Amino acid sequence: MNSHIPESWTEIIEPETKKEYFQKIKHFLEWEISAGKTIYPNPSNIFAAFEKTSLSNLKVVILWQDPYHGASQAHWLSFSVQDGIRVPPSLRNIYKELKMEYPEYEIPSSWNLEYWAEQWVLLLNSILTVEASKPASHSRIWWSTFTDTVIQKISESQRWIIFVLWGNFARSKKVLIDESKHCILESPHPSPFSAHTGFLGNGHFTKINEILRQEWKEEIWW
Repeated sequence: MNSHIPESWTEIIEPETKKEYFQKIKHFLEWEISAGKTIYPNPSNIFAAFEKTSLSNLKVVILWQDPYHGASQAHWLSFSVQDGIRVPPSLRNIYKELKMEYPEYEIPSSWNLEYWAEQWVLLLNSILTVEASKPASHSRIWWSTFTDTVIQKISESQRWIIFVLWGNFARSKKVLIDESKHCILESPHPSPFSAHTGFLGNGHFTKINEILRQEWKEEIWW
């Protein structure tokens, strides 16, 4: 595993990579790859979600569980897929909600969410890797230790970040966030199994921009 740590995140990420648990993650992935298993995303892109953002300019953190496990689906950004890939149902529901909130909104031809990240939205998977065709297959290899620490350190070092928690897994991370310093938006997951129980109609995209306006920050172009 040879992933570049973006400069603005080194103070948070680099100390973790030197710890014993992270070395176990590294050795596990190297073993799996040497055994011929396909791992998503490519291990060289494990920290790519951070490359698109900057800690000092961060506005929004959207949490999810782990990368897509289908062939070519997995992206290093939560919920996102690369161009030309079939759109997963959860992402389709995210755009359905956007259309509900902004009736004039034109759904883009690309379902790649890098343009959100470029506006200082961290799209963070709690589990950063997955074995092909095996959802949540890496949920027990200490990734949560790493990303929980990242979330907690963002909370400690920054102010007025908007944390977006969709679904019970993401909501379980609420305990890591200082609500006196940050804003938390919660709802059911955009999955087809739960989108109609409160995700659709949650108004989160307009709420995020309302909060940013109140803080004199530039709104997100969704």
